[in-house]
Amino acid sequence: MDQRWDDLWTNTLKPWLDELEIERKKALRHRLYCLAGGFAAGFAVGGLLYLWAGDGVFFFFGLFVSTVIGGVVGNQRVARLAKQVKTRLNTAVAEALDLSYMEKPAEPARFQTLRDYDLLPSYNRRHFEDYFSGERQGCDFELYEAHLEQRRRSNKRTYYVTVFRGVIIRITFPRKVEGVTVITRDNGWFNGLAALGRSMGGHDLKRIGLVDPKFERIFEVYGDDQVLARYMLTPSFMERLLKLEEDLRGKRVRAMFDAHSGEGELLIAAETGNLFEIGSMSKPLADQSRVQALVGELTQVLGLIDLLVRPASAGETSLVEDTSGSQS
Repeated sequence: MDQRWDDLWTNTLKPWLDELEIERKKALRHRLYCLAGGFAAGFAVGGLLYLWAGDGVFFFFGLFVSTVIGGVVGNQRVARLAKQVKTRLNTAVAEALDLSYMEKPAEPARFQTLRDYDLLPSYNRRHFEDYFSGERQGCDFELYEAHLEQRRRSNKRTYYVTVFRGVIIRITFPRKVEGVTVITRDNGWFNGLAALGRSMGGHDLKRIGLVDPKFERIFEVYGDDQVLARYMLTPSFMERLLKLEEDLRGKRVRAMFDAHSGEGELLIAAETGNLFEIGSMSKPLADQSRVQALVGELTQVLGLIDLLVRPASAGETSLVEDTSGSQS
């Protein structure tokens, strides 16, 4: 890390984490005692169940349930401390980058819009966390993590599977946007079924053919205006989106251009996994690698935003340029 991060670590974060180290050790001991107590209680309860029913299954059932309860109760103190440390570290890292951080978004920005346009899967449970907001290259942005799960049934057992876990990014920019342009994943041989278009978000969108074969191998584009869609999807932007896909190692990036509250808007969803976590509580808190990991993950996401909205070089069109007067 550069001098800025070294100063933040040395002067602010390390002294604070050193103070919490005693509490971390107490919390781990408390968890161990609860686990051991749960095991002992389970042994006793299981023994009584065995004497009552004469079946070893009841013994192991009592032992298992009581041990799990002990572990859950004991882990609450550790979880509270981990949440405190995560919130403080993420806030400090965000402030150092002139950003704001909240543990959860007050409202998940444009989440329903992404669902309406089939850029996120259907779900039965959802969870949002780690909300960052700020400004990059003259564009306001906000990002947060989403975890979506679908309910499944198998042999009369109900369980949940993750269908999306990653970041959702909303970037607003002064460039004029009319209509909707949706950039979704390529559907392989199913493309023929959607050759004429698709209904999304209450709109009948037409398939947009582009001249970049590499782009079309990964993405499909739909819009309600062919001319405007191609106006937004310049060769430069397609190249940047391909670079974003490459940087994220194929994390199923999808996006859309839209107009919202009088501003142009770019929405992005990418399956990055669970970011912005502090790591194991089993190792000392004052470990600089915790902050290095957070800084690395956040700067990577910010780098992706910069990649898409950075000022254009000569001859290119940029999101930060208001070129509304040049449209025909």
